[in-house]
Amino acid sequence: MTKKERYQFVIDYFLEHAPDAETELLFDSPFQLLVAVILSAQCTDKRVNLTTPFIFEKYPTAEALSKASFEELFPFIKSISYPNNKTKHLIGMAKMLLEKFSGEVPMTVEELIQLPGVGRKTANVITSVVDQQPNMAVDTHVFRVSARIGLTTNAKTPLAAEKQLIENFPAEYVYKAHHWLILHGRYICTARSPKCSECGLKTACKFVRIKKKSDIQL
Repeated sequence: MTKKERYQFVIDYFLEHAPDAETELLFDSPFQLLVAVILSAQCTDKRVNLTTPFIFEKYPTAEALSKASFEELFPFIKSISYPNNKTKHLIGMAKMLLEKFSGEVPMTVEELIQLPGVGRKTANVITSVVDQQPNMAVDTHVFRVSARIGLTTNAKTPLAAEKQLIENFPAEYVYKAHHWLILHGRYICTARSPKCSECGLKTACKFVRIKKKSDIQL
């Protein structure tokens, strides 16, 4: 199977089986999504979704959050991974939104990465989810799944994987492909015990072929 054929197989499969794939983070505005994505770094979406309703109620806007002190915000975040840094990042992010962007979440990667707590992955999530821009956020799930299937080749870094995925996915599917790959990695192609027997991508997957060869050799 050529790379082009493999990508088309993956696209066709997910268009049939997960046409409405979307983020599992709960939000009602770009600002809320930005808060949730910052909190989600090295933390589960489930835990974030349990936490954010209290934050959004207390701090519904960037202006409200910008006025919070560390001591006021920290108790809402203490159950999240790296709460000290994330508390500082959220307050700093809100202040910069007011000072530099009139309180509105910018919609370019270049602007977003200026905000405290926002790296390239977070910026790609915001622009692709809110604006359906053809940006690919590569987290651990996307990095692992794309390599296993064979969508990426010898990609040593998330940025290298991102470039390969952007190059090979048609632009109109890039924003959705992120959700396809992350959800597939979260529930099927898991890190330690991938559920290959349940996977609809076996026909196109390089990882499955390698496993079969290994079994034969044993």
